[in-house]
Amino acid sequence: MFQFGSGEGDRELPPLSFFGGIEYNDGMMSKLENLIKEYREQGIQDQIDYDKLYLYSIITHSTAVEGSTVTEIENQLLFDEGISPNKPIEEQLMNLDLKNAYEKGFEYAGEQQEYSVEMLCTLSALVMKNTGSEYKTISGDFSSANGELRRINVTAGRGGKSYMAWQKVSSKLEEFCEWINSERKSLTKSDATKIYQLSFMAHYNLATIHPWADGNGRMSRLVMNMIQYEFGVIPVIVRKECRIDYIKSLSESQGAGNAEEFLDFMFEHHGNNLAERIENHRTSLQDDTLNLKNDTLNDTIKLSAKESTVYEAIKADCNISINDIVEKTGFSRPTVTRAIARLKELGIISRSGSKKTGHWIIQK
Repeated sequence: MFQFGSGEGDRELPPLSFFGGIEYNDGMMSKLENLIKEYREQGIQDQIDYDKLYLYSIITHSTAVEGSTVTEIENQLLFDEGISPNKPIEEQLMNLDLKNAYEKGFEYAGEQQEYSVEMLCTLSALVMKNTGSEYKTISGDFSSANGELRRINVTAGRGGKSYMAWQKVSSKLEEFCEWINSERKSLTKSDATKIYQLSFMAHYNLATIHPWADGNGRMSRLVMNMIQYEFGVIPVIVRKECRIDYIKSLSESQGAGNAEEFLDFMFEHHGNNLAERIENHRTSLQDDTLNLKNDTLNDTIKLSAKESTVYEAIKADCNISINDIVEKTGFSRPTVTRAIARLKELGIISRSGSKKTGHWIIQK
């Protein structure tokens, strides 16, 4: 809970300490490196549409941390088909705005643009375009919908800690950008743990500066993902299920003036997410070989995990449409179309009738 006011009587958060002598758990780093290696060796990244479905997952969870109830499937329909879910319009706009901000942010990251206050304010304006507010203060008017830096002091909770005075924000944000630009120059794409370290510290420091009246959490996660995207590592999703622990680790690190607890949480959280995806991939491989008998050869036909999923969807409902398969599986339409073409080619399924009124026939 954040409050606006003078901050009088509250204790200001300790100053930033970029990388400040933090010692990392070697066991945790080694575990993460092994998970990243296994994730890549399994080719899991090649089975995910990172420019679309994975991005949609990042957006859904980031807004969910802020209270949105829009699901991933609902966001896919909202983003791709313009189908509005039965959710509050403000939540829908929050997700649409964050999608536009991520697309612009990844464009910047792909071009390896230098970070600047202007860039960050441009992204903040996209994040808050339709849900931002106008503020009239004794220090001057400003708009969070336009990405303008706050001109008011902010306190975390009743009787809690105050973020830095608004007068310091502009210069500290300049320092933040200089720090990121300097650190980026020393990184290579092979330094995965160092890339994550920088991205997590960027999240921590930007959230601690708290440059805007609204949207600081979403912006901090966006900048974190931009750094990861630029260097080609697996993007981190802060899952809504871990919202309480995530916020607690950030708050306690800010209170102590040391990012160690937050970094420990982020490294462990990302490792757990990778481990879960690897396990899900292994489970899907168990069903990769379907015992589809050939009347003459009596052999089996091997399908990919996605082909198997599409096959099972059609087998369960022979009247299912391609759009329904997309919604049911979460795959992109081109992925479903390719899987269906492969199933037809293998003689596993066929189509009877027109696209609108026809149905599927299971051949094997």
